[in-house]
Amino acid sequence: MRKIKNISVVTKIIAGQVVIAAFFVIVFFVYFGFLGAKSAIYGGLAAVIPNLYFAYKIKKSTGKSAKKIVGSFYSGESGKFLITVFMFALIFQDPKIIVMAVFLTYTFTLTVFWFALLIRKY
Repeated sequence: MRKIKNISVVTKIIAGQVVIAAFFVIVFFVYFGFLGAKSAIYGGLAAVIPNLYFAYKIKKSTGKSAKKIVGSFYSGESGKFLITVFMFALIFQDPKIIVMAVFLTYTFTLTVFWFALLIRKY
């Protein structure tokens, strides 16, 4: 249990998002086959990749002045938004997707943030 406490909150959040996305990939694979799994992968990636970028931007500003940290936060959040928009634009270029799988996986993957305070406790 001690090793889990040494893992950063950001790492726990990203790992939680990957776990939730993987769960939905499996569920949609069982019910809809490869097409469902592919769609769920798209939704999971649309949630996880922008958050990885944001985490990278924030991590890069560690130990800097407050002004630079705030600047990194804003640029990271802006970049995260643009990456998300770009990813959904790419996703919808594929005519063979199950839109429900994309959006459900995306939405539930993002719910990990709701539990971030609980994760931080452990």
